[in-house]
Amino acid sequence: MKQPATVPKRMSVSVSMLGGFGIEVDGNLLTDEINRSQKPWNVLCYLIIHRDRNVSQSELIELFWPEENSSNPVNALKTLLYRVRAMLEPLFPGDMPPILSQRGSYSWNREIECVVDADRFEELCLRAQEKDWSDEERMACYREAAELYKGDFLPKQENHMWVIPLSTHYHALFVRAVKEYAALLEKHEQFEEMTALCSRASELDPLDEGLHILVVRSLVKQGRDAAALERYEMATDLLYRSLGVTPSAELRDLYTAIMDTEKSLETDLAVIQQSLKETAIRPGAFVCEYGFFREAYRLEARRAARNGTCVHLALLTVSLPGGGMPELGALNNTMDQLLAILTNGLRRGDVVSRYSGAQYVVMLPAANFEDSTMVMERIVAAFYRQHRRSFLKISYRIRELEMA
Repeated sequence: MKQPATVPKRMSVSVSMLGGFGIEVDGNLLTDEINRSQKPWNVLCYLIIHRDRNVSQSELIELFWPEENSSNPVNALKTLLYRVRAMLEPLFPGDMPPILSQRGSYSWNREIECVVDADRFEELCLRAQEKDWSDEERMACYREAAELYKGDFLPKQENHMWVIPLSTHYHALFVRAVKEYAALLEKHEQFEEMTALCSRASELDPLDEGLHILVVRSLVKQGRDAAALERYEMATDLLYRSLGVTPSAELRDLYTAIMDTEKSLETDLAVIQQSLKETAIRPGAFVCEYGFFREAYRLEARRAARNGTCVHLALLTVSLPGGGMPELGALNNTMDQLLAILTNGLRRGDVVSRYSGAQYVVMLPAANFEDSTMVMERIVAAFYRQHRRSFLKISYRIRELEMA
């Protein structure tokens, strides 16, 4: 009697690569936290990513020892694979080794199915873009994808050449998915979830201005103006210091919206007066965000037109001696030093705001051109006197305020 053919035995394992590496086998979890050396994990991850093919010894040697003069790279590779197997094999049945070797190549055992979070994440992002699906179905996909993305792809191995393009790919996919998901949340007025989603995303990509815009907008929609303003100021300062760029018009428009929001009614004038008094006692020039400076400019222009007084604007610029943009590290330190001199060296009625990564704009009420020039010369001289070793150049321009 003919025996029925046996069905090959298979097993499945869960593999995490987003935010860190981990492999779970029958409830047992192995992560890259247990071993400081990253090379075994790197080889293991490479074999899992390329689990559909055999990887030759030469490919692995070229990848992991590109510039090392090893007298016996093949033996070094065998030693490394021995360490990988020693970590993995206690988790697997004896008749199912996870790493196979044959004819000068290595491969992941194809009888062991790997359910990889990065694969599932990408699949969900693609499914969520189905235009024929309902908003609820798309949001469910985006929600699961966002929960899967615990962090960038294999962060402990981010400097390896084969990891970089994959990390960039998944990161860009995540940011795009977050923005598309946020648009759906905003459409359905689920602003709290929108805030939480975009806040977490901006922690992973703090220099993406679009994510900051979404956080601020979601806070404004909830009426959380104080939190929105705090987030706006944090974002603009971060963009100044990290990129040396001015916030976009969209972000500044949100600032105006925050300022224009109608506040709750307060019937006790003494309470209002006290809150104003607390800010009024600050010494030196008034330092504010550019969006507020713009409103103060308009107010001062109206006052000057009515009273016939003279108001001047000054623009201070920090640059290299030849006129180029300084390196951000030196620039930020100099901008902090210059702001301290401006704050202490100007009158309490003068207004100062950072206009760009390398510029401050100053409004000087009741000051003619000669007085304004003298003030700016004093500021520049004070900077050079206090920071004689600075190699950066401070220049200024002065212009009379245009009347309303």
